[in-house]
Amino acid sequence: MSNNTVVDFCRSTKSNFLTINQSISVSFEYEVCFTNGIFELENSLLANVIGGNEQVLPRKVIAVVDSGLLEFWNELIKQLKVYSQHYSDVFTLVAEPMIVPGGEDAKNDINLLGKIHQVIDDVGLCRHSYLLAIGGGAVLDLVGYAAATAHRGIRLIRIPTTVLAQNDSGVGVKNGINAFGKKNFLGTFATPYAVLNDFDFLHTLDNRDWRSGIAEAVKVALIKDAKFFEFLEENTKALANRDMKAMQQVIYRCAQLHLEHIAKGGDPFEMGSSRPLDFGHWAAHKLENLTNYNLRHGEAVAIGIALDSTYSYLLGTLPQVQWKRIIKTLKALGFDLYVPELSEELEELKNSRCIFKGLLEFQEHIGGELQLILLQNIGQGIEINKLDLSLYRKAIFLLANQ
Repeated sequence: MSNNTVVDFCRSTKSNFLTINQSISVSFEYEVCFTNGIFELENSLLANVIGGNEQVLPRKVIAVVDSGLLEFWNELIKQLKVYSQHYSDVFTLVAEPMIVPGGEDAKNDINLLGKIHQVIDDVGLCRHSYLLAIGGGAVLDLVGYAAATAHRGIRLIRIPTTVLAQNDSGVGVKNGINAFGKKNFLGTFATPYAVLNDFDFLHTLDNRDWRSGIAEAVKVALIKDAKFFEFLEENTKALANRDMKAMQQVIYRCAQLHLEHIAKGGDPFEMGSSRPLDFGHWAAHKLENLTNYNLRHGEAVAIGIALDSTYSYLLGTLPQVQWKRIIKTLKALGFDLYVPELSEELEELKNSRCIFKGLLEFQEHIGGELQLILLQNIGQGIEINKLDLSLYRKAIFLLANQ
């Protein structure tokens, strides 16, 4: 082709540009498995996931572990090492498991990201190696971000250890850390290689973390599945009393609904402005920051759900009887639905302590116009892009006096 070919073509079509339209369709598949005793030698799930489709074995593996988990499961590192020795024909732990802080501390210290990258480089992991993330949702977010950005993608196996991670954050396609005082400012969309949920880890949780993850189940039930909400409503006592059978049902159904939305919702990597799965989250993310992350994510989400449900009721889209059921269910599960930070600087929209700053930060994060999900009925969300802040102030007042 001569150097003048494109110029001549543009002249012949009377245009000054030439376009090649590119379209790529990529199919992503990964398994979300449920088990008990994942590091028991007779449980071959992890080994099968790593070795199932490999031609060359053993594969290199490094593990990153939530320090909070080790406080209650101090034999975990030893178990992992013994397991790797037992299945040494499948994979090799090529470094000592790296221990990182649990909770939002994992996402607030950007130096941790560099430390994980350093280990990956030191041991020579490649794109066909594996990174095990063992811990709560914040640790999974951190390790997922490290895996997605090293070599443009190392295979990530998530082993969630909290309710919230097993039913929500651990099964999806998001990874990220906090920066500039904003939740998940740095991150990627990248699918895990697999998600392995071990229900035994739930025994390590304190009551706050046990309860916290239920908020995400309430969220997805309210916008997608009225029957699932009825199950939660009918089992508040069992869930509050740490009934494992009831919790397993909640985790499975909640994970299933999240996965269905990601796969069939038409926007798995959130290129648009609609974010149904973030119902209640605009306020939740801001409250986490305003309380210096003393609120667990799920606790903040419960308040965000209560706030947006109350606003839906005041707006006239949600019947009062359904609003009362939602508030009653959240309270029966043990959630506090108001914190003083919710009412700070309500008239000062530019003040960083104003909860409504969370709306602007949420819009900036998702891009495009502001679109929020409210409720039309239990099990049915409705999308809106115009807000009445005076009505939101009234909703906050109502929650403060519940």
